[in-house]
Amino acid sequence: QKHLKLSFVSLLFCLHLQTLQCYGACVEVDSDTEAVVHEGFKLGCIFCKMRGEVQAMASVEWYFMAADETEYSLLYTYEDKAGNIMDPRFDFRLAWNGSKDTIDLQDGSIYILNVTYNDTGTYRCVFQRTLLYSNYRCQTNNSKTVQLHVVSKLTRGMASILSEIMMYVSIIGLQFWLVVEMIYCYRKIAAAGEEALRESKPK
Repeated sequence: QKHLKLSFVSLLFCLHLQTLQCYGACVEVDSDTEAVVHEGFKLGCIFCKMRGEVQAMASVEWYFMAADETEYSLLYTYEDKAGNIMDPRFDFRLAWNGSKDTIDLQDGSIYILNVTYNDTGTYRCVFQRTLLYSNYRCQTNNSKTVQLHVVSKLTRGMASILSEIMMYVSIIGLQFWLVVEMIYCYRKIAAAGEEALRESKPK
């Protein structure tokens, strides 16, 4: 019975580790940089946590500098599951397209509705994340810059296509690895349980 209890605890621990690893499965992909006028466009901004099991809370700020400007202006903020459009040039044309129903943000993407030629310029995404450890908090800041060009017709580059393909390959690979690990863990615990039963039988 002692061996069976240890095996059961080991199984739970193994499954717990797999859950943590799955939770931490995050892929950082660069944003597209070419938008079509009068259509929608996603400004991508993903910052993955190094340790998925650590609880955190984050906020995101987007800044915009038009092609004829020399300074950034605050464009959009997202914090505590609420977003705010700060630049009147984008009123009713911006929507949150990042992590949903959580303050532990990893995807800070936004979506531009009805793109215009005036949207050409440089966008800057700033991630402010607080890692919540048991005894202290750790703050980290990260930023990404997207140089957006607005065109009349999309001419998708090979780099963008390869980037998207690699993202899906990485996700499929992580899921396959997780399944293999869980099968291995299950077989190992099952073998230990059978051995414990054999040892517990009277000789």
